Amino acid sequence: MLSQLPSRLPRRAAGGAQHPPRILLLYGSLRQRSFSRLLVEEAARILQRLGAETRIFDPRALPLPDATGPDHPKVQELRALSLWSEGQVWCSPERHGAISAVMKAQIDWIPLEVGSVRPTQGRTLAVMQVSGGSQSFNAVNTLRLLGRWMRMITIPNQSSVAKAYTEFGDDDRMKPSAYYDRVVDVMEELVKFTLLTRDRADYLVDRYSERKADGRVAVEVALGAAAMDHEAGV
Repeated sequence: MLSQLPSRLPRRAAGGAQHPPRILLLYGSLRQRSFSRLLVEEAARILQRLGAETRIFDPRALPLPDATGPDHPKVQELRALSLWSEGQVWCSPERHGAISAVMKAQIDWIPLEVGSVRPTQGRTLAVMQVSGGSQSFNAVNTLRLLGRWMRMITIPNQSSVAKAYTEFGDDDRMKPSAYYDRVVDVMEELVKFTLLTRDRADYLVDRYSERKADGRVAVEVALGAAAMDHEAGV
C-alpha cells in the first residue's frame, strides 16, 4: 500500500525551514499486541513516505505522574522528544468511554510550561483512536480537548478505527480499507499543517495577556497612548 501513497510533500513553505517535519507519535497501551501501537507504527510509515522524520515514544517504564520527580529518565526522554517535535500524533484505545491511563500519563508528564519553555505550544497535533467494538469518537474528542489545553494546533481530520483486531493482519500490518485510507488522509493533513505553521507558530500562539504580563507593550497600546498624549498636556 505504501507504493500507492501520495508522493513526498514539499519540505517547506516559501521562505521556511527546509528540514523534514519532525513528528512525535504517542500510543496508549502496554499490551503485547497493542493496536494503538500498531496504528501508530502504520502512521509513522506513512509519515516517512510523505517526507517526515518520526519518533515513537515507548511508554513502558514511564512512572505515574507525581510518583517521582521530573528528572526520571523516561520523563526526560518524553519531554525532550516533545521539544524536538514540530508536530505530534496521539493515539489511544477507548477505555470506559475515555482515553487510557497510559495515554493520559504521557500527556500529564508534558506540562504546559517548563521554566520559560512550553513543550507543546504551537505544535501541530493529529488525534486517533482504536476501539474493540463499534466506531466511537469519545477518545479522539478527549484528545482534542487536551490538545487545546496544551495550546497545540489540532488539525481538523481524525481517525477512529472500530474493531481494531479485525483491521490488522498476522504480520501486524494494517489491511487495505477505508480506515487505512483515513489514516493516510490524516497524516497527509498533519504534514501540510506542520509545513504551513512551524515557522509561524510563535506568531500564531502569541497572546496579549502574556505580552502584558511580561512587560511587553502591544503596538496598539503604544499607539493609543501616543494618540492621547494631548490629554496629559504633552
